[in-house]
Amino acid sequence: MHEHSLAPSETGGVVLDIGGDMGALIIYTGQEFHGREIEISPTVGPDRPDPAPRTHAAVRERQVRDGVFFSAVYTDLPAGSYTVWRSDDVPAGQVTITGGAVTEFVWPQHASAGRLIPKAG
Repeated sequence: MHEHSLAPSETGGVVLDIGGDMGALIIYTGQEFHGREIEISPTVGPDRPDPAPRTHAAVRERQVRDGVFFSAVYTDLPAGSYTVWRSDDVPAGQVTITGGAVTEFVWPQHASAGRLIPKAG
């Protein structure tokens, strides 16, 4: 089991080391996702294994000047295409990570795409 600090982060609480071929991803969700883990993996293709290895991050409360939002942040991602997973075998969508940039993804709100990965902890 993975332990995550689920305390709110404040402005400047996340440091991203991006550049060259490395980028980052922020997945925005609703408050109801607080504490849940969201998995991502490189998209399977001719140059990627099946199944591709996954990584996860917990959704946390983010306190910023303009208010509060909830998100999972993935740092140090090699540039390329990634699948965002709703559950073990149901994708929520795909994103393209660009080196030196932050990619943003808004969690789809339709319930018919499958169950969520259980809360961490």
